Amino acid sequence: MRTLITGGAGFIGSHLCERFLAEGHEVICVDNFITGNPANLDHLRGNEAYSTRFTFIRHDISHPLEIDGPLDNILHFASPASPVDYLRHPIPTLKVGSLGTHNTLGLAKLKKARYLLASTSEVYGDPQQHPQTEDYWGNVNPIGVRGVYDEAKRFAEAMTMAYHRFHNVNTHICRIFNTYGPRMRLDDGRVLPNFMGQALRGEPLTVYGDGSQTRSFCYVDDLIEGIVRLLFTDFHEPVNLGNPNEISIRDFAKEILEISGSQSPIVFKPLPQDDPKVRRPDITRARQLLGWEPKVDRHEGLRRTLNYFQQKIRGN
Repeated sequence: MRTLITGGAGFIGSHLCERFLAEGHEVICVDNFITGNPANLDHLRGNEAYSTRFTFIRHDISHPLEIDGPLDNILHFASPASPVDYLRHPIPTLKVGSLGTHNTLGLAKLKKARYLLASTSEVYGDPQQHPQTEDYWGNVNPIGVRGVYDEAKRFAEAMTMAYHRFHNVNTHICRIFNTYGPRMRLDDGRVLPNFMGQALRGEPLTVYGDGSQTRSFCYVDDLIEGIVRLLFTDFHEPVNLGNPNEISIRDFAKEILEISGSQSPIVFKPLPQDDPKVRRPDITRARQLLGWEPKVDRHEGLRRTLNYFQQKIRGN
């Protein structure tokens, strides 16, 4: 099979490239490095077994892309995904969610390829339903600072469903909840790399608000398995992929301190605008449709991730 992955140099995208190469696919990775990291691909480029089946194209998918030959699968993962990144790049975030989705869907239509959109739990906004099921329409501020990401993804979902209904493109939508693991950037602004970086450097851990807000953390290997299973179904509506094991940010900070052995204190700062108070996926649909649920215990996943960040900090 021949598989194209946009955002393939990013955290999740690079793991997808690795998975599809391991399964024998020819992989075309597209990234413009606005938030992706070339180093995430070094182990793929340097692997003799993959060298003839791995192609990298540096390109902003907000502009049209032509690919020679057939394509079996297109996975659209290009987008800034952390608040630090999409607040720094608001217009590119809106463009890759709208124009980028349009361009990749057009390519899928042309090539008669399977298509999978990386959506997000952020489409639920600051939810008034808990846990969040796929039929919940969300509580999003369209003109708030986070709207550039939230509404880009909501528009991307609408366009994906329109291409399925009107053009009969074989589309899939995964709503990704907080995911973590190796190849996250220490400076991406999300809570886990923030806490781990601060703990490893002996700095205070920054908790926003009183820390009672919750998140649910899914290890990247579990997420990748769910994505691959979803791609090869005939189901077209959104599917939540995440870990329903919920924890408060305050308790999560304590957990990071414990696993890292850090003596750093916890400091509290004001809660950012429109920051969700709760976040927990209902994964009933994924269990029934895909036979999928997370397997990696959070303590084990955090240990693996901590080892990665320790190596990164030593390298820096």
